[in-house]
Amino acid sequence: MRKRGAQRRHGALGAVALAAGLTAAGVRAADLALDPQAITRAIALGQTSVAADLRRFHEPYRVNVSRAPVDYLEVVTPFRRIVLAAQARAGAGDRRWGQRQAIELEASAPRQIDLYAELTFHPLNSFVLVPPYRIRIALPTGELMSPRNGSSMPRYGPRVDGGLVPFSPTPLPGGPVPGRSQPMLGATIVASFDGDAMTAVCNQRCDVVIEEEGKTRIQVPLTLATLK
Repeated sequence: MRKRGAQRRHGALGAVALAAGLTAAGVRAADLALDPQAITRAIALGQTSVAADLRRFHEPYRVNVSRAPVDYLEVVTPFRRIVLAAQARAGAGDRRWGQRQAIELEASAPRQIDLYAELTFHPLNSFVLVPPYRIRIALPTGELMSPRNGSSMPRYGPRVDGGLVPFSPTPLPGGPVPGRSQPMLGATIVASFDGDAMTAVCNQRCDVVIEEEGKTRIQVPLTLATLK
């Protein structure tokens, strides 16, 4: 047990060192610490009324999988987290959401990258709880990088395509009660990673591994180099 823990720590430290080397070499990676100008740009984009601009921005962050039960994978970087939050508040009619709130949001998840896997289950399933899926990153050493934390959110109604990715892993209240109304039609699996370690591995290309009960179900290629 101690040996495996030491290997995981060594892998994460090595990934952070590689991230620093990439930055020094001028290789572009997702921004993990946003300056005031970047925060202002993210807020302005989230609050824009030009739907086409938002569609173009969000498109590269979705990786289509289309292999049951995974429909697609969404990447949420610190920049996109602020865009999504500003977009959600603007959609609710609140345009007072600004720098202070964005800085607080960034501080709540420092240098963090979130992965959201959107799942659809067979309509005749008998699930009461979301099956034990989890998301990890394959390292060049053959080990798997685990997230800082993870969660899952069941979906009982039909998914509305084009809806916002949740920027918080807290499900909205008031949904259908399991076993008393609609069946569980799908779920969202959330994994939050140390951004420095993840960019070191995924800046050019890595494999996202989606597991069920410790067994690999799907591997999805991912690159972060083109994302803000």
